[in-house]
Amino acid sequence: MPEYTITVNGQQRKVEAVPDMPLLWVLRDLLGLTGAKYGCGIGACGSCSVLFDGMELKSCQIPISEVGTAKVTTIEGLSPDGSHPVQKAWIEHDVPQCGYCQTGKVMAAAGLLKDSPNPTDADIDAALGSHVCRCGTYTRMREAIKAAGRAK
Repeated sequence: MPEYTITVNGQQRKVEAVPDMPLLWVLRDLLGLTGAKYGCGIGACGSCSVLFDGMELKSCQIPISEVGTAKVTTIEGLSPDGSHPVQKAWIEHDVPQCGYCQTGKVMAAAGLLKDSPNPTDADIDAALGSHVCRCGTYTRMREAIKAAGRAK
């Protein structure tokens, strides 16, 4: 089996995996980083989102063989103690309900705020449009994202 060296949460990690193994399974099964969730496996729900060189990416959609030198950030690497502005705003605005989609949404929001610290509702809707939330806390998500942008 081929060996790959990838940078995850600022650390270079070596893994042995088949070339078409999705990054999601490398993170979860080989590296023990279970923050990214399996939701649909086709990139439609967003539960598996990570930052890939600072931009949101559905980790179920990229095979390990295509990661290359990209820097991957998972929810565990965003802030180990929950102090990232998005994480704090998520709690302050009571966004989570069931919680399954939350790590993907937090990662998408962090990616959005990196480039747009004062996003409009349209910006937020576009950035999180491919994320499914069965609980429907979209209004609170928008408020939290705007608050996190102001806190940065």
